[in-house]
Amino acid sequence: MGKYLEMIRIRFLMMLAYRTNYYTGILIYSINIGAYYFLWNAIYSGKSEIEGLSAVQMTTYVAVSWMARAFYFNNIDREMAMEIKEGKVAVELIRPYSYMVMKTMQGLGEGIFRLFFFSLPGMVIVALIFPMEFSGDAATWGLFGLSILLSFMINTQLNLLTGITTFFLYNNAGLIRAKRVIIELLSGLLLPISFFPLWAQDVMRFLPFQGISYIPSMIFTEGFTGQEALQGIFTQAVWVILLVFPVRLLWIAAKKRLVIQGG
Repeated sequence: MGKYLEMIRIRFLMMLAYRTNYYTGILIYSINIGAYYFLWNAIYSGKSEIEGLSAVQMTTYVAVSWMARAFYFNNIDREMAMEIKEGKVAVELIRPYSYMVMKTMQGLGEGIFRLFFFSLPGMVIVALIFPMEFSGDAATWGLFGLSILLSFMINTQLNLLTGITTFFLYNNAGLIRAKRVIIELLSGLLLPISFFPLWAQDVMRFLPFQGISYIPSMIFTEGFTGQEALQGIFTQAVWVILLVFPVRLLWIAAKKRLVIQGG
């Protein structure tokens, strides 16, 4: 386990060396949140709430969704694709650790950096500019913390699945871009799932994407409370377990098709 913890530390230090990118990222995310704030203010004009969320709750939902994204988001699918195409994965496979776990730990190190140097200061800045509501309930914060950790696991496993497809497709750049668009749309990042038509909500209940953004954001804004919040976390945990199997099976099949491209 020590070697995996070291991978987290090394990735954290690597991100620290290029932290200027994340300072500018805070500004960009703040602009995004500002645009959504004025958009939803126009939509809420004359309405006290929509689908159980007040205007302030919606502002908080948008801010938390984007700042939580900074934690669970990572580029390990692109990294895997590059390592496979350049043949570097062959070296990784002979090293005394699990390649899949190693990539997950690298993503976690990146997420921890983003949490402390992006999400937390970003939330402080946004809260000073736009009206937001923060729960004073310690249980809500605890459930939210657990929920975003599970959202990181779900998103990372989807990234692993996408990255592994490079063994079969050799160039999966289009698939990676499509996956990100689908996640942003169906995870509740751009629009809460409760705002979708009922038939679409019924379909999304059987997909893992709601566990990435919608569930943790609804817990934070107290759109989900009590049993509903626990049910959301249970749903996330189930998807974390279920996604292990396709990742494992596809990885076994991929190693049998290993082709090194390049020198």
